Amino acid sequence: MRGILFDLDGVLYNSETPIEGAFFAVDWFRRNCIPHLFVTNTTSRGRAELVEKLERFGMHADLDQILTPCVAAAKYLRARPHGPAALFVNPRALGEFEGVECLPEDAQSGAHYVVIGDLGNGWSYGTMNRAFRLLLSNPDSVLIALGMTRYWRAQDGLRLDTAPFVVALEHAAERKALVFGKPAEAFYRAAAERLDLPAGEIAMVGDGIETDIDGAQQAGMKGILLRTGKFRPSDLKGGVTPDAVLDSIRDLPAWWMQQISAADRNVNPPVNPLS
Repeated sequence: MRGILFDLDGVLYNSETPIEGAFFAVDWFRRNCIPHLFVTNTTSRGRAELVEKLERFGMHADLDQILTPCVAAAKYLRARPHGPAALFVNPRALGEFEGVECLPEDAQSGAHYVVIGDLGNGWSYGTMNRAFRLLLSNPDSVLIALGMTRYWRAQDGLRLDTAPFVVALEHAAERKALVFGKPAEAFYRAAAERLDLPAGEIAMVGDGIETDIDGAQQAGMKGILLRTGKFRPSDLKGGVTPDAVLDSIRDLPAWWMQQISAADRNVNPPVNPLS
């Protein structure tokens, strides 16, 4: 392994609280010049705000070291100017869609793309119904999901994420969503391209058995599951087998060094002194 992908929520912090050892783990990879990215399905804020949040916790990241579904989807939309997009995205993340033609917030028709992110408490029946009407008004419209995370751990407990709302719209509008974000293989390929490494030389570290571990493995990467964030013991009883399970991010540097040592022994096995 030569590169690593860090999830954010549940791995480096829980909502507004840093996880013990996160700073030291990230700093260890930075000081050892190991290529790394921060990949997250967070769509409730833009990259600049995520950089600021990491800095508050003592973890440095450049803007281009953070990959989010908003960034990937906006790049896709800017390259395909077939018609306007209706954005169901938190206002704090709208800056990532600069240069994308967008419909007014009250439009009930005319969308070529309907983009669904995590609106949190901004979801209502009226908001969902508007997205549904936009999809039905244009048989060629494309439903875009900014990640397919089912839930995440906030300060007050588990909260619904983007996937449940996307699935409801898929069912109602009889439309299959185009997914940007984990666990989509294209999202992981984009991360590998940014690191300029083959997928087989990259490890993904996360707390989600489906989005982080299964998604990464399907893309040809290693998947390291942490027992933090939204992890539940039942995650280990399903059909996905992580390449490693660690108690916390603080254990990652030691685990990484063990893998390097094991690889070195396989490449350069010790000479039998009796031969």
